[in-house]
Amino acid sequence: MATPGAEEDALARYRSPLVSRYASAEMGFNFSERKKFGTWRRLWLYLAQAEKSLGLPITDEQIQEMEANLDNIDFKMAAEEEKKLRHDVMAHVHTFAHCCPKAAAIIHLGATSCYVGDNTDLIVLRDGFNLLLPKLARVISRLADFAEKYADLPTLGFTHYQPAQLTTVGKRCCLWIQDLCMDLQNLERSRDDLRFRGVKGTTGTQASFLQLFEGDHGKVEELDRLVTAKAGFKRAYMVTGQTYSRKVDIEVLSVLASLGASIHKICTDIRLLANLKEIEEPFEKDQIGSSAMPYKRNPMRSERCCSLARHLMTLVLDPLQTASVQWFERTLDDSANRRVCLAEAFLTADIILSTLQNISEGLVVYPKVIERRIRQELPFMATENIIMAMVKAGGNRQDCHEKIRVLSQQAAAVVKQEGGDNDFIHRVRADPYFSPIHKQLESLLDPSSFTGRAPQQVAKFLKEEVRPALIPYQSKMGGKIELAL
Repeated sequence: MATPGAEEDALARYRSPLVSRYASAEMGFNFSERKKFGTWRRLWLYLAQAEKSLGLPITDEQIQEMEANLDNIDFKMAAEEEKKLRHDVMAHVHTFAHCCPKAAAIIHLGATSCYVGDNTDLIVLRDGFNLLLPKLARVISRLADFAEKYADLPTLGFTHYQPAQLTTVGKRCCLWIQDLCMDLQNLERSRDDLRFRGVKGTTGTQASFLQLFEGDHGKVEELDRLVTAKAGFKRAYMVTGQTYSRKVDIEVLSVLASLGASIHKICTDIRLLANLKEIEEPFEKDQIGSSAMPYKRNPMRSERCCSLARHLMTLVLDPLQTASVQWFERTLDDSANRRVCLAEAFLTADIILSTLQNISEGLVVYPKVIERRIRQELPFMATENIIMAMVKAGGNRQDCHEKIRVLSQQAAAVVKQEGGDNDFIHRVRADPYFSPIHKQLESLLDPSSFTGRAPQQVAKFLKEEVRPALIPYQSKMGGKIELAL
């Protein structure tokens, strides 16, 4: 058997489809080793710069040496060091020190592993939100355009997935948009609520830094403030254990799980509408819906969103359990779990937003199918209008109600037992009792008269709530997105 090459060897090992198949390059990079360890080095630089500015004996030459090697990472050496030391942070301290011999003595000075580990996680979470928010805004924008276009198109409403009063295609879309706008607010809030862990030491008491600055509490507080600002945060958590509170991870994954629920609902609606042949997601010219049934146009994009959204919704269970079992100042049973759930949550959210954007940019509406379904159900819904019209023409309400009850049951029998079309209106036209309103039947059956204020609600909602929420993202709306594999 031939020795496999690098490509074949890679194919012989499991790779997460979240990265290899679906996620965007920018979100993949956000959780990459290069981003992680490059950030570690920057945090060591920020710490040294701040310590120097507050009077510790650190030279310009040491700072410059660190700056020159921020991205000069020997990953092979780091892996060998970690295998030997069984400690990822110390492995990278040694690797950084190897290319910064003059600065070796002051790298990681006074810090604990969570200085780089937790602070990097918070930077990555913040940057992850900053990647997701414009994508969510784009989805909302595309759906807002769709809702505006179809604000007046009547469609059959469903409650319990049974025929209900009419709504409009645009109004139904606004139900989706409203949920996503809540998600937009939640993601913004969760991002803005993130704080830096800062410079807190091994159990959060800052004892090592107090010793470095010979008991000067003011300098320790200023060190924390300086490093926090260098990392781009306005605030740091005032108290921590060795780690920042793992309840922060619960908050982050909760809003992402909530987004997953919104998208699952939207895409389930689209899948049901596709079955009714009223609305379909994009279907490409050469796309194959089924290997066995060539005629099929399966809603695979919406199905993908639902599939991945279920995974996203379950991930919040990890930080819930992790936070509940962090003993005292910290235990290490959080680490391996967090490596998986935090990255997967953002990667999954990234994928379903990109896919939903692709769907929303190519939704196809079939008005004739929608109209036909309305014709099947509207006659029954119009019975109250017919009764009121007959009363105005001098009829007796109870007599009219009984006539309509009989005729509607006869029409229902044709639909349910014979598989025929709803002929209720034909029966009304044929009954001399209803002759006073025969000329009004067309207007009484106008679908637009059954949609209430749906068009006005769409216009008001888009103008007053949706469009203003998108203003901060206008420069990032971009063009159409192509579907990943």
